Amino acid sequence: MSSITTDQGIVHYEVYGRGRPVILLHGWLGSWGLWQETMAYLGAFNRTYALDFWGFGESGKKRDTYAVSDFVSLVNQFMEQLGIVHAPLVGHSMGGTVSLSVAIKYPERVSKVVVVGSPIVGSSLAPLLKLSGYRPIAFMLFNMMGVFRAGMKIYSPYICRDPRFPEMMDRDLSRTTVESFLRSIASLRRTDLIPVLPQIKVPVMGMYGDKDVIVHPSQWQPLQKGIPHAVIERFPTAGHFIMLEEPTTFSQKLKTFLDQESPSS
Repeated sequence: MSSITTDQGIVHYEVYGRGRPVILLHGWLGSWGLWQETMAYLGAFNRTYALDFWGFGESGKKRDTYAVSDFVSLVNQFMEQLGIVHAPLVGHSMGGTVSLSVAIKYPERVSKVVVVGSPIVGSSLAPLLKLSGYRPIAFMLFNMMGVFRAGMKIYSPYICRDPRFPEMMDRDLSRTTVESFLRSIASLRRTDLIPVLPQIKVPVMGMYGDKDVIVHPSQWQPLQKGIPHAVIERFPTAGHFIMLEEPTTFSQKLKTFLDQESPSS
């Protein structure tokens, strides 16, 4: 277990493997643990870093805001402190939205971007997620956290086929605060990357499960329209958590993309 201290709180991260760095970013209500199998695979070829955003997992939770823009700043600070000049970013869900945003705000930091089930526009989120971004709904859910966690355990097989997922989801839910729960999803709900996607010149891959019930599976379309050079990989039988449902295929496709030489700018 490793951590760095930023001007806005402690950031927990895990690192595994040797070689060129790759940074892995989790989604809303998630943590670095989502990436354990991916790190085990990529770690034979790359030095993999998986961090917890502020407000999630083991990172600090004493902040006023948990917006997408805050997490963009966090990735920049993380790379600065660890001496990572330039690296691919791999982001799941909200983490992919953050990755694309880092490539726009700090283009010198990013060599490639991979997004996994990521919303390009916040309106693509499932209705319950969008409702969770409203303070009264968030407080109601949080004040009934026991019921909410029990409900998520029941519903989780519809979200992800991996039998470990309910326990993973419950553990990560137990580590959130009402503010990180509310403010991060409220920010994501308001996100619209379509106008700024053409600014991204580095190689991009979008991986989307056709059975995703968290983010609309057609979000690969605005990604490809905004970044015509983007590579799209669709998984017909996977949902939102492709790296858990189809870990071998996911990791192989990810490694193939990371290994490709980038065209000279």
